[in-house]
Amino acid sequence: MADPRARYFRRLRRLRRSARRWSVFAAGLGGAAAVLTPYAGLGLPDAAWAAAAGGSIALAAWRWVDFRALAAEPAPPPPDPALAGEQARAKLIAAVQRLPVGRSAVDEVRRQQARFGLRGSAAIGPWTRLDRASLTLSGLAGRLTGPSEPAVLEAAVAEQSLRDLAQRVATVEKALRFAPADTRPALEEARRTLVEQLESGVVAYERLVAAAASYVAEDGRTATEHPAVSRLTEASDMLRGVAMGLAELRDLTEPMRIPDQLRTPPQTA
Repeated sequence: MADPRARYFRRLRRLRRSARRWSVFAAGLGGAAAVLTPYAGLGLPDAAWAAAAGGSIALAAWRWVDFRALAAEPAPPPPDPALAGEQARAKLIAAVQRLPVGRSAVDEVRRQQARFGLRGSAAIGPWTRLDRASLTLSGLAGRLTGPSEPAVLEAAVAEQSLRDLAQRVATVEKALRFAPADTRPALEEARRTLVEQLESGVVAYERLVAAAASYVAEDGRTATEHPAVSRLTEASDMLRGVAMGLAELRDLTEPMRIPDQLRTPPQTA
């Protein structure tokens, strides 16, 4: 979204340039009509000059009115530097994501930032396992089609929920550092429950990834040899047959060689 203050001043400059341009046109056409009309008399060309001059004067007046009306309005306040920084950051991320490998790079940076925020937390172990499992599932997602597509969507929702649960664990652990002594047991119990839920959720996610890998493996397995192997075997047999045929053809086209004993004429006494 554009800055309202910059958009206001840009529009103000555009109106001022337009008003000046039409003022120059009006002055030029009005002067030409005032000079040429008395010498040539009144006629159709004079009407054209006068109409052009009058239209230019009217447009110039309207532009100046619009310019003064806009200039009388208060300019929007300057943007907050923090908000401007966020907008610049969002534009930079959007530009990087349009690159061929930009989206994966941005996702990796975000993943590393989230993991850095969990350092020292009990959630870092499950988070790391969840990262590995999600990357594995991303590699399998292109082959999970047909009846397995709903499982991919459920996995995406579950992954987001588990990541949110890990952030909750880290938040509770930060609160434990300065919590009063009488509130610590309740927070410890809540943290323990959240960690158990996170562990069980990551285990379930890993089982889902293993099931997805099994589906991909069974979907690509056949009762006989793989079609690629049979095609390669057929191609090898064909090339071997062609080579043998060329060898036989070469033997047939070569001239018959006469032994050296037959080439030597018999010696007379």
